[in-house]
Amino acid sequence: MAALRFAPEVLLRAQGAGCGVRAAIFDVDGVLTDGTLYVGEQGEAFKPFSVLDGHGLKLLAAGGIEPLVVTGRDSPAVRRRLAELGITHAVYGAADKLAAATRLLSALGLGWGEVAAIGDDWPDLPLLERAAFAAAPPGAHAEVRAAVHHVTAAAAGAGAAREFCDLLLMACGRYAALLDAQRSGGGRTLDAR
Repeated sequence: MAALRFAPEVLLRAQGAGCGVRAAIFDVDGVLTDGTLYVGEQGEAFKPFSVLDGHGLKLLAAGGIEPLVVTGRDSPAVRRRLAELGITHAVYGAADKLAAATRLLSALGLGWGEVAAIGDDWPDLPLLERAAFAAAPPGAHAEVRAAVHHVTAAAAGAGAAREFCDLLLMACGRYAALLDAQRSGGGRTLDAR
């Protein structure tokens, strides 16, 4: 039995999006990180990522939901972290996130009704408003929080992405099997370090 619980109306909304959700779009700054940018003389030096969130992305993929990334910034740190997590579908430096996401979904043969999304600021709104299920971290801009179906309890860069992944897996009935496989030792370990 899972210890994790979501409000029934949130689970119903995520289920209403259908277990036809085949992909989930993630923003980076303000979702996979806390939104802090460390900038030195030579440009951006590094970004803090949560191992908890990384494990969630790997579980999401193991559960049959493809993690996608559409980010407005590009950096070696982000590219390296996504490569470590095995995320192959990403758009970096997207000035127009809707156009970038639409091209990515088209290339994968997916429509907006098969997509969930999580974002934190105005550039994410077009994706969040089209996705079958949308979420935001609690520190997201007010307009974004008002537009989504779920605001995570966990903060950006500190479990918000993991909560979103867990919610999608639970709504589609895949969470328990992944948890049981891990508990039994029969599941392969998904290391997100």
